[in-house]
Amino acid sequence: MKGKLYLIPTPLGDLAPESALPKPVLDRIASLRLFFVEELRTARRFLSAAGHKGHIDELTLLELNEHSTREQIEAYAQQLGAEDAGLISEAGLPAVADPGALLVELAHDKGIDVVPMTGPSSLMMALMSSGLNGQCFAFTGYLPVKTPARREAIVTLERNSARLHQSQIIIETPYRNDALLADLLEVCRPDTRLCVAADITCPDELIRTRTVARWRDEVRRGFAIGKRPCVFILLS
Repeated sequence: MKGKLYLIPTPLGDLAPESALPKPVLDRIASLRLFFVEELRTARRFLSAAGHKGHIDELTLLELNEHSTREQIEAYAQQLGAEDAGLISEAGLPAVADPGALLVELAHDKGIDVVPMTGPSSLMMALMSSGLNGQCFAFTGYLPVKTPARREAIVTLERNSARLHQSQIIIETPYRNDALLADLLEVCRPDTRLCVAADITCPDELIRTRTVARWRDEVRRGFAIGKRPCVFILLS
């Protein structure tokens, strides 16, 4: 029988695994010995807390992140099927805005069963708590880094949102959060609604949906997101 590839979620913040993951997921983690991980140090800490304490050196951890080449990931895929394995992202769900997606693709190509496991998704938790359209939405991911291109992309997203009544979900590197917010408030129409959802599931969680006009007032009064994991959703 071929081994399977289990897609293993992790908590969105510095939380105990049992606070975010159901027992069947923790049991599966404890049963695995081969893991593909985004960052070795944090993966060791997570796996130790999730059932492998004192046995980390008995595991095989293969690093798979944005610096991994396709050739490296294809080499990793050669190990699929010999035994059950787990794919772990840094936070939330693997293979969504995550370099592990290529390993999942290769698993399917090799006829390996891919098993998604239950856990937190910052994108869906932001959407469900935003009050915006959960019937029709698009995940855009990261916008361009340079301000002119980013503003042009925002104009396109707002236009698509208005045309389709579609919520547009955006993520950003934490240190660029406030720059992205500034561009959203500069470019978007005053009546466009915008949700800012930061540190979801964490003690200092922030989830607010306001019109762009109201957000402009809040920023003038000193509001800033800061360097926090954040999801942005706009609906025009």
